Amino acid sequence: MAQNSVVVDMRGIVKDFPGVRALDGVDFDLRAGEVHLLVGENGAGKSTLVKILAGVEPLDKGTISINGEKVSVRDPAHAQKLGVGIVYQEMNLVPYLTVAQNIFMRREPVRAGLVVDVAEENRRAREVLASLNLDIEPNTLVRDLSLGQQQMVAFAWAICHNPRVLILDEPTSSLAEREVQQLFATVRQLKAQGVGIIYITHRLEEFFQIGDRVTVLRDGQFIGTMELETANLDSIIQMMVGREISEMYPKEVTPTGEEALRLEGVTRKGACEDANLVVHRGEVVGLFGLVGAGRTELARMVFGLDPMDSGNVFLFGESVIHLSPSAAVDSALGYLSEDRKGEGLCLSLPVKENIVRAALNKLFPRWLVSPAKEEQVSKRYVEELSIATPSTSRLAVYLSGGTQQKVVVAQWLCAGSEVLILDEPTRGIDVGAKVEIYHIINEMTRKGAAILMISSELPEVMGMSDRIYVMHRGRICGEFSRGEAIAEEIVSCAFGTTKGDYNGEE
Repeated sequence: MAQNSVVVDMRGIVKDFPGVRALDGVDFDLRAGEVHLLVGENGAGKSTLVKILAGVEPLDKGTISINGEKVSVRDPAHAQKLGVGIVYQEMNLVPYLTVAQNIFMRREPVRAGLVVDVAEENRRAREVLASLNLDIEPNTLVRDLSLGQQQMVAFAWAICHNPRVLILDEPTSSLAEREVQQLFATVRQLKAQGVGIIYITHRLEEFFQIGDRVTVLRDGQFIGTMELETANLDSIIQMMVGREISEMYPKEVTPTGEEALRLEGVTRKGACEDANLVVHRGEVVGLFGLVGAGRTELARMVFGLDPMDSGNVFLFGESVIHLSPSAAVDSALGYLSEDRKGEGLCLSLPVKENIVRAALNKLFPRWLVSPAKEEQVSKRYVEELSIATPSTSRLAVYLSGGTQQKVVVAQWLCAGSEVLILDEPTRGIDVGAKVEIYHIINEMTRKGAAILMISSELPEVMGMSDRIYVMHRGRICGEFSRGEAIAEEIVSCAFGTTKGDYNGEE
């Protein structure tokens, strides 16, 4: 297939789900040897469109042509035969199998047509991993890998099928910067080989780093396609959200109140060492670091999810050691997990039950749940946070990522949290939803909440924090104040090459 020739042509694609039209006459084409960004807010139809191409969802109307021939993609196996590969944001790896077994699943090399040739499988896996510059042993269990490493294994699985069309759905959401650059290098290598790549991302900084063209969807409709050489970020954002966003990080500086959270010498072997930090009422304190720096591990210890070996946690001046999350909730401490779907929500429950579930003891001390009160309380938070749901009975699984995140925030507000740890609060949500989350953060600090915000996105940390702590290999190694923080210094500190102004004290 010649470079720049059209490998995929989708015309008039329509897809209906019960009560909603997910795609309404969408056009999209992909050329050989290009990275075509597919962007839009959550619920715009991006994932539905690529799932149709990958054979996961059938289309209702429209046509698909691959390499100039009209096709009807029956299922994922058929899509694979047509040369279409996909790496989902939610990885479909088997945690109790090895890396090699996951990469060659259903295509295992065998001896005598009967027995899997484990040595050959490991040899081939080592070759694929080396091509991605990954230092991972093929016989390692997937469950023992970091999220970033798992993402790269899923990528290895996809390219092993030698696709001519590769779909990457939020491929860098779990990757450290070094891994992102490794991924980009492989993407450019595939481009040079003539592979057409559909790339879905919410990370604005990636648009011009990796993309050739961009197509914008909004509310299930095709808005436009542009060459990135001639596009600008403001126009893309306006096409995505249908309005101008004058300020990506609408930080409001509020008066600093009393000390709310203090950590002294918090240590757990293999996770973090001698962590000291302070957060006051009315303050957003950012915690930045590379993947694996120990930020989430520290948060989990403070909230009582994991034990600490030594150290002290103080809430409003009183020493507390949370042996369980329920004890933390009783202390007015909330924790928004980075794993929204796995830990933050119960996807099979409706919105109202997700909102009140951390406050059941407070709302219903006799454990007699009043449906009327549950409805009243949850509806209040739906209105206050502008949660986009047709009713409080809507199951959480059917909400967009940004709306799900608002439900998790509502859960902790409902529980009366005065100190809130936000771990990657805007991961995997669109630019419009991010700004809405930032406004909610402003409202919380205005009312006196103290917020510790963990984020891998440096612009977010710098844009929304009053102070910033930086972690490297389990230690807090730097502290930067708002307005004085320089991106290069923060990144250098995160890599451990320089030290910030930090002595472990307030």
